[in-house]
Amino acid sequence: MKFAQLLEAARKNKASDMHLVVGLPPALRVNGEIIMAKGQELTSDTLRALVNEILADKQKNVLRDEMQLCFSMNNEMYGRFRISIYHRGGHPEMAVRICNQEIQGKKTLRLPDEIDSWLSKPSGLILITGPTGVGKTTTMNYMIDYVNSNRRCKIVTIEDPVEFIHPHKNAIVIQQELFTDVLSFPSALVHVLRQDPDVIAIGEMRDYETISTALTAAETGHLVIATLHTPDVSQTMERIIGVYPPSQQSQVLVQLANSLQGVISQQLVQTVDLKSRALAYELMICNTAVRNVIRSNECYKLKSILETGSSLGMQTMDTSLMNLYEKGMISYDTMLSRCANQDEIRKKYNKNNV
Repeated sequence: MKFAQLLEAARKNKASDMHLVVGLPPALRVNGEIIMAKGQELTSDTLRALVNEILADKQKNVLRDEMQLCFSMNNEMYGRFRISIYHRGGHPEMAVRICNQEIQGKKTLRLPDEIDSWLSKPSGLILITGPTGVGKTTTMNYMIDYVNSNRRCKIVTIEDPVEFIHPHKNAIVIQQELFTDVLSFPSALVHVLRQDPDVIAIGEMRDYETISTALTAAETGHLVIATLHTPDVSQTMERIIGVYPPSQQSQVLVQLANSLQGVISQQLVQTVDLKSRALAYELMICNTAVRNVIRSNECYKLKSILETGSSLGMQTMDTSLMNLYEKGMISYDTMLSRCANQDEIRKKYNKNNV
């Protein structure tokens, strides 16, 4: 078995991910669900051979010393892939992310029009949030491409790893990959600020140092686009504030209130026909009311602002899910399983006993 054959099968079946696990045939994630491919079960020897096939000597040494490895790979025929190698029971296994081969448009992704206005700002912080596998990186790459197409500037990205290569259009685009070009997000950010960037894209804000440096960059004349593993707007604010010690929280509240441009929190939900997934999103646009709430550390009030800010384009996740249901894109059960307030949803659709 050759690794290129597996990549071909993943592309052919339009999979988002591929899992190579000892004792199972290759497994593909298609439209959010795991599907087992037809064929023989993978053995430990087969997986070791595949690992040796795709790794350079330096990578083999890292895998031996650290027992895990994450990197990007570009295949001339089948495009770019993100590969994570780990061990289970002493045997190597793989999770492979199949990266998009082209940037999808806003209409295809069903992103709101409001985000384009954020990307025209000279500075500030834009956050894309949600759990793993909901298209945060896809949305970030759309944003990078929009800036690249519409502004004469310099964009620097820090990614783990790089999933899509952006050609230079109107902008200069410098993409740096964790452990290939830089050692960590915090140290990379410090050096990025010395590279005369206009726009900085951060693959993930993971810790205090990264969040702190990103906020400072947004406050000092840079447009910063970043992702966070938080499910909604309120928890995003709480996560950022919570990484700071109590003595610094009043300062970060002011920084956040002044620099934040907007937050989009994402989910991907199965459509009625089971052939695709639809984007549901919570959207917060930073206006005076939002900034005052953040500055006062009253983030529990943000939900009511989203509910009353529909004329500005704001919406809660529950509203987005209801819109998808009313358009016939998702089922009632899917909507109910993903919403935050199930009792209100049942009452609205008169299905209290369901």
